[in-house]
Amino acid sequence: MDKVAEILAETSAEVVEPRFRALAAGEVMEKAPGELVTVADREAEAIISRRLRELLPVPVVGEEAVAADPSLTDALRSEPAVWLVDPVDGTANFVAGRPEYAVMCSLVRSGRTVASWIWQPETATSYTAELGSGAWRDGERLTRPAAPADAAKLTGVIKSRFFAPELRRRLEANCEAFGTIDPGLSAAGIEYPEVANGRFDFIFYWRTLPWDHAPGSLLVTEAGGVSARLDGTPYRPEAPGCEDGLLVAADPATWELTRAVLMAG
Repeated sequence: MDKVAEILAETSAEVVEPRFRALAAGEVMEKAPGELVTVADREAEAIISRRLRELLPVPVVGEEAVAADPSLTDALRSEPAVWLVDPVDGTANFVAGRPEYAVMCSLVRSGRTVASWIWQPETATSYTAELGSGAWRDGERLTRPAAPADAAKLTGVIKSRFFAPELRRRLEANCEAFGTIDPGLSAAGIEYPEVANGRFDFIFYWRTLPWDHAPGSLLVTEAGGVSARLDGTPYRPEAPGCEDGLLVAADPATWELTRAVLMAG
């Protein structure tokens, strides 16, 4: 666990952080409409992937490699073990000079995330989680504080960018029952830890790219929370395209309450 955390922090210090608020012309590209990539993303992924394979020689499914070759995600179904890498989560924030970005990876075995790492460079904060063993922030065990039992006192995030219009209208109406709906932080590597820390009581995502959601989902569940599809199926990293809603919450009771409010009507 410590060695992987070192790989992320060292790579971040080497090729990511020096470019924060210092990206040169031509170092930011659009890999798809509305989707940015920088030289920092690509260089960090290459370094992290090489060093992870030295630790455990299994396939690496990295966000930027998949952008070039989508078939790489087949490994999530066919291989007994896979590394998942998100070299700069929150690239739009990184490009805009906002500090809410992270460097992440996770280890998937037989379709389940068994370990995860999140490094937040601008606060020098490390989050790690291991299936069945717990979650940690900077080496200290992390336990999610109790959430309010009243929906009117809950604070949540609704990531509505990829919702169909009808679903968006329904959720907007239902969300009036909650205490606070926060706009979110535009980076899963920042948002998931804030569920574990107690800032957010729930987050509802629609698009669930595996490199975005595997690290944080394990962190939250190992801290006592829940990360599950709307039918109650626990989150598992899947190839892109499996986008049918993911509700992350502080604890089982909060998850059930939030789902009931969101899906009412």
